[in-house]
Amino acid sequence: MSEIREKDTGSLPGIPMLLACLALIILGAYLFIAFVRVGSAIPAIGGVAAALVGLAMMAGVYTVAPNQSAVMSLFGKYIGTVDETGLRWNNIFYSKKKISKRVRNFESGKLKVNELDGSPIEIAAIVVWEVSDSAEAVFNVDDYESFVQIQSESAIRAMATSYPYDQHSADQISLRSHPDEISERLRHEIQERLAKAGIHVIESRISHLAYSPEIAGAMLQRQQAGAIIAARKKIVEGAVGIVEDALVELKSKGLIDLDPERRAAMVSNLLVVLCSDKATQPVVNTGSLY
Repeated sequence: MSEIREKDTGSLPGIPMLLACLALIILGAYLFIAFVRVGSAIPAIGGVAAALVGLAMMAGVYTVAPNQSAVMSLFGKYIGTVDETGLRWNNIFYSKKKISKRVRNFESGKLKVNELDGSPIEIAAIVVWEVSDSAEAVFNVDDYESFVQIQSESAIRAMATSYPYDQHSADQISLRSHPDEISERLRHEIQERLAKAGIHVIESRISHLAYSPEIAGAMLQRQQAGAIIAARKKIVEGAVGIVEDALVELKSKGLIDLDPERRAAMVSNLLVVLCSDKATQPVVNTGSLY
């Protein structure tokens, strides 16, 4: 399939051409009325012809709004694109299809897909786009607006299956932890699919991301368990550091000298106090240390 690219074509100012058409119509009507009265047929026919030409030429007058273009074709052959705004005039046999070049956006529906780890998720995205090549949008695809929506949803599905929902390591990109990288990847995926339709994707961002309802409860418990484990690990690391500092201080200042068995008991008791999630109730020994 040969691809058609946008090219500019000339057009005439519409207001002078409209005035010329009106002048021809008025002149034709005047000639017809004037010469019919005197019984002269040939000038009267000429007046009718002039009026008909004026009416026919008015079919070539059209308007182009800002951020809009008119695609011209002649009996199925692409002629060119007119971008000049205002009232314009072209060959009356040209077919004129107007294409908006304004920035548009749409939000995809909630798509159910399996992410990289195989878990079902729901995902939706907002895509901001514009027509960059009106000829490609008209001639390379059947309905470019429908093409944008279907291909965008296809790109969202493909992107979602390439990344996990949650981050499992520090250098891993996931759907939830790296929104900027995911948005750029999604924009690139959509742009690749829409380039042949003359569409430029300005931005794309995820608007909805969640586990599917059937596994949402289990995944929430897993996330909570992971958070608890991470918090406990940090608490233990801190407690070990505190105990180590306490033993070093006691020994360096000569306050107390513990044998290995008593040192182990002290370490155990301190760790219980520091790592417990509830307030501890210590038993105070008021007698001899031994």
